[in-house]
Amino acid sequence: MDATVIQGAMILLFIVGVLVYSVMLYNELVRLRNDNDRAWANIDVLLKQRHDEIPNLVETVKGYMQHEQQTLLAVTQARTASIAAASIRQKAQADLAMTGALRGLFAVAENYPQLKANENFLKLQTRISDLEERIADRREFFNDDVNTYNTRIGQIPYVFVASFMELKRRDMFQVSDEDRRLVEVKFQNQNAAGA
Repeated sequence: MDATVIQGAMILLFIVGVLVYSVMLYNELVRLRNDNDRAWANIDVLLKQRHDEIPNLVETVKGYMQHEQQTLLAVTQARTASIAAASIRQKAQADLAMTGALRGLFAVAENYPQLKANENFLKLQTRISDLEERIADRREFFNDDVNTYNTRIGQIPYVFVASFMELKRRDMFQVSDEDRRLVEVKFQNQNAAGA
């Protein structure tokens, strides 16, 4: 009878141990999923802040860059595409287009000394540049979190709990090779611009 009680206690301890371990794995995966969501929310907030600054920037430069309508149009179209993007992949593509359009705008602005001296333009340029740096930092954090999550849900024993939770791999914030090409910037004749 003592052997039966000991065996029963061992089986009970084993079952309790497996359940506790499964709960720990489950909680770890929930934490990683929430870390991903938080990291993405941080990027989304910064993207929204950048979107909100674009109309101010375009209005500031309109009067100075009358002959650079293509540049202004590119910024406006990139903002529209960025706002309309829904998935992480779409937002990554739109973010790259926005970054390229802003670089083009700032490069063209170099041809307009009066614009470069405009205090409002300088503040907006600094603000947007700061946002660009913060977005790049947050992308790195997000991709680290996604990488950890994707690795974990593919590892044993997490893979069993992840399949029970129906967790799927998540996309990193990246762009396609086609969209990594350099943005072409064309300058208008400075004399025609009246600068």
